[in-house]
Amino acid sequence: MQLMSTITCPKCEHHAVETMPTDACQFFYDCKGCGARLKPKAGDCCVFCSYGSVPCPPIQAGSCCS
Repeated sequence: MQLMSTITCPKCEHHAVETMPTDACQFFYDCKGCGARLKPKAGDCCVFCSYGSVPCPPIQAGSCCS
């Protein structure tokens, strides 16, 4: 299981490597480049599933993330 994911901001294209939580979804993320507050796209459970290079740990494990 991978716990590091690179989040790419859809507004400014800034990349940041972040450690994903294993016990909860991360619903908000503040871009370190432009300060935009990111939230999941419709149908995604967290910001890592929407903007990360690796989906969140529960999705990697094949379970539901809620």
